[in-house]
Amino acid sequence: MENFINTIQSIYTFMIIGYVLLSWLPNARESFIGQFLGKLVEPYLSIFKRFIPPIGGMLDISPIVAVFALRFVAMGLIAVIRFIAPGL
Repeated sequence: MENFINTIQSIYTFMIIGYVLLSWLPNARESFIGQFLGKLVEPYLSIFKRFIPPIGGMLDISPIVAVFALRFVAMGLIAVIRFIAPGL
């Protein structure tokens, strides 16, 4: 079960990184891949963008905070599963 949670967390982290990297390329977010990643990643990132303003109006650190939060949630979920069902 831990491997499954870690794998899902890693895949979603790579999706966030890919989405952020697409913002560096002109019109890349309008491509099929950009729109697909946007539909999957933007609802999660919007939570953090609401509370973390861009630094200097240009540098958005909300994806970094979102990745850290995702990792902490995955670690917490693993800890809860270990507590409830130690044999899994």
